[in-house]
Amino acid sequence: YMFGAKAKVPMVIRLLIGRGGGQGTQHSQSLHAWFAHVPGLKVVMPATAGDAKGLLISAVEDDNPVIFIEHRWLHNVRGLVPTGVTREPIGKARVVREGTDVSLVALSYMTLEAIRAAEYLAEVGISAEVVDLRTVRPLDRETVLASVRKTGRLVMADTGWATAGLSAEILALATEDAFDALKCAPVRLTLPDCPIPSTPGLANVCYPHADDLAAAACRMLGKPYKPHPSKTPLDIPDASFTGPF
Repeated sequence: YMFGAKAKVPMVIRLLIGRGGGQGTQHSQSLHAWFAHVPGLKVVMPATAGDAKGLLISAVEDDNPVIFIEHRWLHNVRGLVPTGVTREPIGKARVVREGTDVSLVALSYMTLEAIRAAEYLAEVGISAEVVDLRTVRPLDRETVLASVRKTGRLVMADTGWATAGLSAEILALATEDAFDALKCAPVRLTLPDCPIPSTPGLANVCYPHADDLAAAACRMLGKPYKPHPSKTPLDIPDASFTGPF
């Protein structure tokens, strides 16, 4: 940009975010909103093994600087990975589950929690659509807006904080560009605005879970919701996702 496209910066910075085993404030942070705030940086956050491979290859081949962010809890998740050199487009979200009643928009590890929430909601007769952003910047506005216009309801699940975070960006997008389609106020589920605790007891109530997403969706549709007995992270393979790999 500064040199009339005559200079290239083909650099990928690969980072870890998210909750660790008692690592507390210093190492459990989710700083993707910091990087996404900077014009010119691309910020990628895959949720599946297949997307991690395809997006990393695309990031390496890109002539722009790319921040490639992985959540710790995703490293224990197994999934389908295509052979050979395969690419996933940077800046393109994926609808991983079709639905008609509410849109659950998520990214990184929270996509898995959104899928769990959609499965819970199906048991009480609510059809939830799950959208995995995959890329924070550039943001796939069209896919998010198409889902919100279809369902009329939005729950955004972010791995970061509420204040000045990605969830605020998604809610602003929906209210600015799809306000006429909204049937109720959108909701965001994020980390509370406090330093991340180290003790497991506090950490377990600090992070949003599938139950929190499902409960928010039920409130939107005026249906009761009974908390699911499991609130621990599950290893959900890529096979739980719909679409090509």
